[in-house]
Amino acid sequence: IDTQQDQFKSSASSHTQIEPQNDVGAPSAAPSLNHEYDDTAKIAEAFAQRRSDIQVRAIGKVVVVLRDDNEGSRHQKFILELNNAQTVLVAHNIDLAPRIEFIQKGDWVEFYGEYEYSEQGGVIHWTHHDPARRHVDGWLKHGGRSYQ
Repeated sequence: IDTQQDQFKSSASSHTQIEPQNDVGAPSAAPSLNHEYDDTAKIAEAFAQRRSDIQVRAIGKVVVVLRDDNEGSRHQKFILELNNAQTVLVAHNIDLAPRIEFIQKGDWVEFYGEYEYSEQGGVIHWTHHDPARRHVDGWLKHGGRSYQ
């Protein structure tokens, strides 16, 4: 995760705020997420309190797509901006779950995974099933498809 956080630092510090656009040029709204399942406030609280190992569900807009981490367990990585403007790095294990093939900046991704604190906003991992059945299964949703 240290390597992922270093890449997150350099990527996150260089990105700027973007206004999402739909096909006709008007700002696009975030897809709705049932309020009882939106843990954005829980993520913000964990960040403020520097807490980790918290199971969360939320949705965010892709602001940066990073190169895959192919050392050890392979991870697809991208940075999401949540609806409160906090950014998180998603580290999705592609040895245990399918990768999102056509992800790009501006896409919306819903996630259920474990939050780990970092100074840059945090990392979301465990977005896949656990073959050992010792951890709750996580997932990603993108373009109407689930990845776990």
